[in-house]
Amino acid sequence: MLKHNIAIILRTFVKYKAAFVINLIGLSTGLTCSLLIYLWIQDEMSFDKFHEFDSRLYQVMTSDRENDAIEVTEYTPGPLANTLKNELPEVEYATSVLKTNLVGNPVLMVKDLKFKTDGLYATSDFFKTFSFDLISGDPEKALENKNAIAISSSMASKLFGDKQDVMGEMVEVENVGSFMVTGVFEDIPANSSLQFEYIIPMAAYEEIESWVKSWGNNGPSTYVVLQEGAQIDNFNDKIVGYVKKNVSATDQELFATKFSSAHLYGKYENGVQSGGRIEYIQLFAIIAISILLIASINFINLSTSKASRRMKEIGIKKALGSTRKALIFQYLGESILMCLISLAVSLIIVWLLLPQFNQITNKQLTLELDINLILVSLSIAIVIGLLAGSYPALYLSKIRTTLALKGKLIGSINEMLMRKGLVIFQFVISIVFIITVVVVYQQVKMVQTKDLGYDKDNVIYFDMEGNVDRQTLSTFLEELKSVQGVVGASSAENIIIGRKSSTSGVSWKGKLEDTEGNFEYHTINYGFIELLGIEIDQGRSFSEDYGTDQSGLILNQSAIELMGLKDPIGQTVELWGKPFEIIGIVKDFHFESLHHEVNPLIFRFRPKDSKIIVARIRDGYEKETLARMKDFYEDFNDGYSFKFKFMDEGYQAQYTGEQTVASLSKYFTGLAILISCLGLFGLASFTLEKRKKEIGVRKVLGSTDFQIIYMLVYDFLKMVLIAIVVGIPIGYYLSGSWLDGFAYKIELKWWIFALAAICAIFIALLTVGLQAYKAAKAKPTKSLKANE
Repeated sequence: MLKHNIAIILRTFVKYKAAFVINLIGLSTGLTCSLLIYLWIQDEMSFDKFHEFDSRLYQVMTSDRENDAIEVTEYTPGPLANTLKNELPEVEYATSVLKTNLVGNPVLMVKDLKFKTDGLYATSDFFKTFSFDLISGDPEKALENKNAIAISSSMASKLFGDKQDVMGEMVEVENVGSFMVTGVFEDIPANSSLQFEYIIPMAAYEEIESWVKSWGNNGPSTYVVLQEGAQIDNFNDKIVGYVKKNVSATDQELFATKFSSAHLYGKYENGVQSGGRIEYIQLFAIIAISILLIASINFINLSTSKASRRMKEIGIKKALGSTRKALIFQYLGESILMCLISLAVSLIIVWLLLPQFNQITNKQLTLELDINLILVSLSIAIVIGLLAGSYPALYLSKIRTTLALKGKLIGSINEMLMRKGLVIFQFVISIVFIITVVVVYQQVKMVQTKDLGYDKDNVIYFDMEGNVDRQTLSTFLEELKSVQGVVGASSAENIIIGRKSSTSGVSWKGKLEDTEGNFEYHTINYGFIELLGIEIDQGRSFSEDYGTDQSGLILNQSAIELMGLKDPIGQTVELWGKPFEIIGIVKDFHFESLHHEVNPLIFRFRPKDSKIIVARIRDGYEKETLARMKDFYEDFNDGYSFKFKFMDEGYQAQYTGEQTVASLSKYFTGLAILISCLGLFGLASFTLEKRKKEIGVRKVLGSTDFQIIYMLVYDFLKMVLIAIVVGIPIGYYLSGSWLDGFAYKIELKWWIFALAAICAIFIALLTVGLQAYKAAKAKPTKSLKANE
C-alpha cells in the first residue's frame, strides 16, 4: 500500500510539474537559509560552554563612573584574583589573566626561529579554572614556577619541529626572559573567547612591569570558580567595594557575571547589561523564521490552489472505494514527501555554500549530521508538510462523491481571505527586509566614509621588536623616513583605534568635587599628530623646537568642555599628582567606533613608552613602498620578519558585526524576494488558468487587452498595497531600533520607504503582469474550450 501511494505521489509531481518546481525551489531555498542560520546560531551559542566548571565559572567586571555615565570593563587590578581566593571561602579557584596583545606581543625564540603570536600572562590557577586540556604537564603545577611556559600543540611544532617530547625545552621570550616548557595544551577551539598559543606566569611579567601589582591600575582580567552551592548575589555583595578598600580615591565597583554568557551578553549601557551578540542571534533567528514562513506560505497557497483542481480525481477515488482515511494519508504524505525532497536538496546546497558562508561570517562551520541537526531539519520539514497538506487532506477528502465528480468547488470566503492574507504577509516581510537592508547599507556606508577627524588611509603600523628599541628608535625613524615612498613616520604606545588606556587621575583648577572625569590617555612621539592629520584647534603640537614638551599635554575639545576651562592654553593641570601645562588643543576625532560619542582625550609626549611604529606611505605606490620597507626593516632588524597592519583595516574591524549583518541581509533579502515572486507567480498561474473562460467571454464581448490585464493585475496589486501600508511602519520601527545603537547615524529619509514600496509594486507587476499579458493575448476560442 505504501509503495502504491508513493507511486501515485510521484506521478502527481510529474503531472503538476510547474507546481513541483516552484515548491522545490521555494522550499529548498527557505530551508537552506534556515539551516545556514541554524549552524551559525548553534556556533554562537556554544562559545565558552565546554569548560568543566561552566556553571560556576565567573568573570569579575569593573564598573566606574566616567563623565556622567557608568562604564563597565573587564579590566581589574592585578592583585584581585589572589586576594579573592585567600579571603573569600566561596572561591575555589581564581586566576588573573593579561593578554599579551594589550602590552605588546613579545617574540618567542628557539635558536634561529622567531614567532610572534597572541599569548597570555596568567597566575597559577589558570588550568584549574579553565578546561584547556594539557597533552603534557600537570595542570596543578604547570604555571607554579615563574620561569615556566605552556605552549599549544601547534606552537610546539613550530618551535621544535617533529620532536615528540618538548617538556623541559627552553624558549626565549624577547624582553621577558628564558622559560622552560612545563606544559603542552591542545590547540584552543574556535568557540573559545580566549585565544592564545602560549602562557607565561604572571610573576614573570610583574618583575619587568610593577604596575600590574598595584590596586590603582587595571589591566588583567579576573576569573573565579565558585564553590558548589555558592550564591552569586551574595558573592557580588562581598566584592563590590574591594577596590575602594585598597584605593581611597576611586569610584570603581566590582561584580561577577557568568563567563560563558559574556560572549552573547557583553554590552553594557550606563552600567546595566543591555545585550551584545545575542541581538544578532535574535535578528538572524527572525530572518530564518521569516524566510521559512514565506516559503511555507508559497507551499500552502499552491497546495490549496492545486487541490481544488483535483476534485474529479477525489471523486473517482471515492467512487472506487477509497476511504477518507486513505485520502488523508495520501495528501499528507504528498506534502511531507515534497518537504523531505526539498530538505535533501537544501542539505546539498548548504554543503556547497558553507565555504562562502564561512568567509562572510568569519566562521569555521561544518555540516555534521548530528542528532540535533537531524531532529531540527526533519521537524521543520514535517511541520510544513502537515500544514500545507492539511487543507486537501482534511477538507477536500470529506466532499460528497457526486459533487467531487462534477469537478466543481466554490471556494469559501474564508479560503479566499486566507490566501490573500498569506500573500499580504509575504509581501509585508519582503518590504521590511528591503527597508532594513537599505538602512543597514546606508549606515555602513556612512561609517566607512564619515570624516573621522584624522586620515587613516595609507597608514600602516607594526610592533617595535628586536633591534628597534628605546635606544635605536630615533635612528630607526629617521632612516625609515628616507625610504622612497614613505611620507612620514612616528611612534606611540598604541594605535588610536578603540579604547586602549584611560585615567581619572586628572585634576584642574576649578574642578568640582562631583565632577567625574575619565580621559583616554595616549603617549606619543614627535610627528604623530601631524602624520595622522589630526587638526590643531588651539596652541601647538609637540615639537623638537621646544625643550618643555616632557611637561606638556595636548587635549581634545571634549576634554576642555568637560573641564570647563576658558583660555586653556598655558593653564596647569595635574596628572597623577604631577603638574603639566596645556600646550595644545586638537579638534575632536573619532578614536572609538561611531557607536560612541567622542570622549575626553590626553596626548602626552613620552617616546620611551612607544611600542608601535606608525608610517604613512605614498598613495598609488603601496606595493613598491612596502617592498622597500620590508628590505629596510629586515636589514635593520636581522632575523625578524616585517609584519604590519593597515590602520583602516583596524578601523573596519570595529564594525565586523554590522558588516556581517549587511552582507547576509543583502543575500537573505534577495532570496526572500525570489521566494515571494515564485509564490506569486505560481498563485497567479493557477488563478489565471481558472479564469480562462471568463477571459474568453470578456474578449468576445469587446474587452480590450489593457482592460483584461488591468482586471487581472488589480486584485494582486491591492494585496501589495495593503502590505506596503502594514510593512512600512514595521520597517521604520525596526530600522530605528537598530540605529539607536549608534551615537552617529543616518536619518531615516522618506525615499528609503518609497523605494521599498516601488520595489514591491514593481515585483508584483512584473510577476503577475507578464502572465496577465499572456492570458489577454490568448485567442478567445481557445480560452472558451478550456476545461476548469
